[in-house]
Amino acid sequence: MPPAKKKSKSVSKPAAKPSKKAPVKRASSKPAKTPAKAKPASRGTRKAANAPAAPAPKPKSHVPASKAEAFAIEAARLLHDDKCTDIVLLDVRGRNPMTDYLVIGSGTSDRQMRSTLQDVEEIGAKVGYAAVRSTSDDRATWLLADFMNVIVHLFEPNTRAHYDIEMMWGDAPRIPWERPGSPARDRAGLNTVEA
Repeated sequence: MPPAKKKSKSVSKPAAKPSKKAPVKRASSKPAKTPAKAKPASRGTRKAANAPAAPAPKPKSHVPASKAEAFAIEAARLLHDDKCTDIVLLDVRGRNPMTDYLVIGSGTSDRQMRSTLQDVEEIGAKVGYAAVRSTSDDRATWLLADFMNVIVHLFEPNTRAHYDIEMMWGDAPRIPWERPGSPARDRAGLNTVEA
């Protein structure tokens, strides 16, 4: 017969309450470790909220190569000042036998576009670039002023999308015409300038 097992009395102990104090560390004979140096922040991490913002990059100033380019830049600025949108200045020297520079912009109404083209013709006459020819269609959806070395095109947005003349000269370099220090107005982010 197997030996009889002793019955043990189970004594219930009260459940221990968790201690709010940190456990006591025992002293050891090992030397204390020095804290590791912090790694520099990687490019993908966020900056601290109280860190000063980096200054905005200054736009590179463009020096016009000729009197015609200086006039084309002023014409593009005038289009901007008269509330035209999507202004592009293309350098088509050696690509177009008719002209050296194309200024292309979009207007909001026929009255605005006609007025803007008259303003461009006035500043052209002041700097020695009289308009050789100025044309428009009946509904004023495409206005043009030819100054020989510079041609200014003003479009109604749908007509501009239809003809898409800047794609005809898609390989032509774009000349920056914005005034230094003016905020960028490219809402879509398509024509960003890399610093």
